[in-house]
Amino acid sequence: MSSDKITLKLTERTEMGKAVKALRRSGMVPANVYERGHDSVAVSASFTELTKVYRQAGKHHPVELSLGSKNYLAMIKDVDIDPTKGWVRHVGFHAINKNETVVAEIPVHIEGEIPAERVSLLVLRPMDTVEVEALPANLPDALTIDGAKLAEIGDKLSVADIIAPTGVKILTDPDQTLAVVEEPKDQMAEAAAEEAENAESAAQVPSENGLADADEPAAEQAE
Repeated sequence: MSSDKITLKLTERTEMGKAVKALRRSGMVPANVYERGHDSVAVSASFTELTKVYRQAGKHHPVELSLGSKNYLAMIKDVDIDPTKGWVRHVGFHAINKNETVVAEIPVHIEGEIPAERVSLLVLRPMDTVEVEALPANLPDALTIDGAKLAEIGDKLSVADIIAPTGVKILTDPDQTLAVVEEPKDQMAEAAAEEAENAESAAQVPSENGLADADEPAAEQAE
């Protein structure tokens, strides 16, 4: 895990329902802090600061929250993003205990050169995160897999290929595919067209009267 501390200052809010629109127009984002055994706390944070924190922490890095005299160690669990503008509209923080394991989504990066890309093959990424369980201090910022294994069509990397750091348990099904090599669609279409053309040519053979179907009986060809 990165040793960098990510901090965010919160303000308690009273704006609820439709009133949060005015809050957003003022440059603030509504949020809630959820803590086990306690009622959720309605808060807000600067749009600029909260956006920066979300980009740094994602859903895998603990965030140190300050709300007046109270401090929380929390993870971002729920994020509402504006579908057209891409802005953060609401965040749900879940308070955690540094001495208890937590579940988090960790990004998976392909490390090193990918041979398949050198020959213009397509590498698809069905998944780019996995769920892990660890103490907050042991949560990695990212996990890596070796791209050298992706060389030919059909080659793939799965969750089982990840080597987890000490103290980190991967919860995602090990058979889940993280990356797979496929032939680009334009190459597939070109190959299919060539195959169809070859099949059509093979279905016809020369005869004394011109072209005749190769699978037509000789007696019928002579008639």
